[in-house]
Amino acid sequence: MVRASLETNFAEVWLEGEISNLRAPASGHLYCTLKDQSSQIRAVIFRSAAARVRFSLEEGLHVIVRGRLSVYEPRGEYQVILDHVEPKGRGALQLALEQLKRRLDAEGLFDRESKQPLPVFPRTVGIVTSPTGAAVRDLITLLHRRCPILSIIIAPVQVQGPGSAEQITAAIQALNKLGGVDVMIIGRGGGSLEDLWSFNEETVVRAIAASRVPIVSAVGHETDVTLADFAADVRAPTPSAAAEMVAPALGDILERLGLLTAHCQQAMSSQCLKQHQRLDLLLARMDNIRFKVLKEAQRVDGAVAAMREAVRAQLRQAMMNAQAWTQALMSKSPALRVCHDLVIIPQLRSRLIVAVNHDLKRKTEQTHAYLGRFNGLSPLAILNRGYGILQTMPGRQIIRDAGQVSVGEEILARLARGQIRCTVEEVELNPSV
Repeated sequence: MVRASLETNFAEVWLEGEISNLRAPASGHLYCTLKDQSSQIRAVIFRSAAARVRFSLEEGLHVIVRGRLSVYEPRGEYQVILDHVEPKGRGALQLALEQLKRRLDAEGLFDRESKQPLPVFPRTVGIVTSPTGAAVRDLITLLHRRCPILSIIIAPVQVQGPGSAEQITAAIQALNKLGGVDVMIIGRGGGSLEDLWSFNEETVVRAIAASRVPIVSAVGHETDVTLADFAADVRAPTPSAAAEMVAPALGDILERLGLLTAHCQQAMSSQCLKQHQRLDLLLARMDNIRFKVLKEAQRVDGAVAAMREAVRAQLRQAMMNAQAWTQALMSKSPALRVCHDLVIIPQLRSRLIVAVNHDLKRKTEQTHAYLGRFNGLSPLAILNRGYGILQTMPGRQIIRDAGQVSVGEEILARLARGQIRCTVEEVELNPSV
């Protein structure tokens, strides 16, 4: 009943105060407290209404709000539900513009170091503007007047109203992807802050800053300033001024080329005259130089002849020395000694074979003798004469004394061929001889 009474009697109220205790949870709703020097009241802005606020709410911001009183029943508190918020003393758009400018400037989108220079002689100009506005006609007329050979690509967009910012952003990106565009002009004619707001949208500003093609911003009149002007590489006060910045005046260029051609011709004529005078002076001195050249040529001929004779003498001496060295080397050649020693090799081979066979026969006889002695000492030879080796069953120890076994114990008798397992029936420690 309290809530119904408040909402009926206070369906629309206006308040002025300062924002404090601002909270923005993930739900998209905004919660805060409105206060002045003597009182305060809780306030809520639901997500649908918060989306219509063009600026960001901040702690301490002085605002004027409109809403209705209600009661939040879970806590028994009354609050004002806001559907409109505007800053005190400043418009909402102006405050939103200032807030966005500070944020983008902090990111470096307006830094002068990132600005690109405009091309001196562009071939293709892209224009992003409304196809029906006066600005596009002025641009085309002035561009063709200044440079008739310039190619122009129009990217038609809406320059105000819903969806215009998205169209401008898409046009800038499309001209970048197209390729061949040397410079770009974006803009429109003058208007109010609301009319020019599309060029303050964050998407447009970021597209301008990210463009690989240099951009000239020509939005509104000279007194109109948008964030696009700060992000662009160059700001023009009007669309006509943008055309003058972009397109070189072809007539002025031709006139300048004519003056430069005349200066070049004059400079070349002056230089040719000076070189002719220098050549005449050199020709006047040529006779004396020719005599000196002929005299030096005669001396060179004599030096060349003497050099040839000296070279021939050196060659003859070198050939004689080479023949003498060849004969000396032939007399010392190892080939003669090799041929002489080859005759001795068969004799040495025969002697080597005889000596090796003799040593081999002697070593064989020694080996047989050692084998005979080894077999005579081998235990196996003793076993072949009828003897055997007795061993205990566990451990295989050789029995040398009758005291090592006892009656009933099994022993192993190893013979020359095979072995016998035996049982001890009697043990005599001192048998009679």
